[in-house]
Amino acid sequence: MSKRLFLLLVLLVTLVMPTACSKGAQAPTAAPPKKEAAAPKEEKLPDLAGRTVTIAIENAYLPFNYIELATGKPSGWDYEAWDEICRRLNCKPSYVQASWDSIIAAVSGNQFDAAADGITITPERAKQVDFSDGYMNLEQRLLVRKDETRFKTAEEVKADAKLIVGTQVGTTNYNTAVTLVGEKRIQAFDTFGLAIQALLARDVDTVIMDETAGQGYVGTNAERLKLVGPSISSDKLGFIFPKGSNLVEPVNKALASMRADGTLEKLADKYFSSKFTLTTEDIKQ
Repeated sequence: MSKRLFLLLVLLVTLVMPTACSKGAQAPTAAPPKKEAAAPKEEKLPDLAGRTVTIAIENAYLPFNYIELATGKPSGWDYEAWDEICRRLNCKPSYVQASWDSIIAAVSGNQFDAAADGITITPERAKQVDFSDGYMNLEQRLLVRKDETRFKTAEEVKADAKLIVGTQVGTTNYNTAVTLVGEKRIQAFDTFGLAIQALLARDVDTVIMDETAGQGYVGTNAERLKLVGPSISSDKLGFIFPKGSNLVEPVNKALASMRADGTLEKLADKYFSSKFTLTTEDIKQ
């Protein structure tokens, strides 16, 4: 190889090497970010096209439903929940007062489209009516006077034959009371409000009722009433409909959306916490 050719080759390599080295020193180029998957679209709720839905309601089950003495206005968890359900489903709620002892039979006989009254889901009732999905878990508890010191648990109530248990007729609470102490030691009332009055008057020693409702009855009666002991029974509440009702699926979807966006939680905080201050003295009995 000639000296000139050798020098040309060295010069060529010298010119090429810096470029090659600088490329090799560069940090690897980041891959383009992956396109994020779109968030799943919220399922569109059924449209009931302005349909009127008749809803049986007791108006005597604080804090689910009641009539305020000061205003004469029906209020409670059931009203707000159904107002919201119909807002989402484009229906119009029509509330009709009905007594507890006939409400399930009335819905079963197609006298109403639905009923809302803190109704426990049970296999026996499911033979007569269709239930919505459970919208609330509840525990059955003992409600007692604030100064009660003789007992703290259901087992202690069971063991003392002198103690009388109050509750409402036709409820799962009544069934629980029968299982616990037998019918002879039960004083049953048409409404829980009357049972609470009997408790405060010392006509009964304790009232078995759902914890959520019990918290409502305590309200500003915290100096006179309290819940004691662990749960006696755990159940779920649901709305009821006539067998085969085409409202069950839309209402279930509305409840699911209310659970997902926190609406049910907000309602629970409003009605089943210390924020709720109405007492039996503030409502129509």
